[in-house]
Amino acid sequence: MQLRIQRAVLLLPMAVLGVSLSTPAVSQNAMSFFLTSANPGQGADLGGLAGADAYCEKLAAAVNAGGKNWRAYLSATASGGSPAVNARDRIGRGPWHNAKGALVAASVDELHGTNMLNKQTALTEKGEVISGRGDAVNMHDILTGSAPDGRVAMASGDTTCGNWSQSGAGSAVVGHHDRMGLDDSAPAKSWNASHGTRGCGMDALKATGGAGLFYCFAAN
Repeated sequence: MQLRIQRAVLLLPMAVLGVSLSTPAVSQNAMSFFLTSANPGQGADLGGLAGADAYCEKLAAAVNAGGKNWRAYLSATASGGSPAVNARDRIGRGPWHNAKGALVAASVDELHGTNMLNKQTALTEKGEVISGRGDAVNMHDILTGSAPDGRVAMASGDTTCGNWSQSGAGSAVVGHHDRMGLDDSAPAKSWNASHGTRGCGMDALKATGGAGLFYCFAAN
């Protein structure tokens, strides 16, 4: 009897080891929202909406989160016979979670109402926080071209840097990912519709308070 017990004890670690080896070590990346960690390199010239979407996919794929129908949160004005495009209509229904798994918004209506998007939750695809107002380098201006409701901004003049094809003259509406501005007004605290930029090139975007970053959502 004692010999049988000793054999069972010796075999137990091997059984436990076998179970652990069959358990997946890495779970699938569930991220469905992020703020781009860098600009593609041409300021607000993102290659149009298609180019911006492709950039979202590229950044997501680099952190094992590609293939989710990534869409840039950008609006575009009507042009050349093509109708206007609203950012809110491009990003699916939600919910959306950041790289750390935190819920940003459960639906499109919540995203454009009372959401959980702020400096600590608007993380990059790498899970990093982007600096904002009060930091050594302010990069809180996020390209959107949108009104607070997520539809294309209809203010006079350029609001989308030529539908994301210009890196010189022009302007684009931006939001503040840190929900902070010069005062306590609604635009100053808006994540998607705060003000226009001074231009479309990187120097102009930086001078305004940004770095040419934009939001990406998985539309699945």
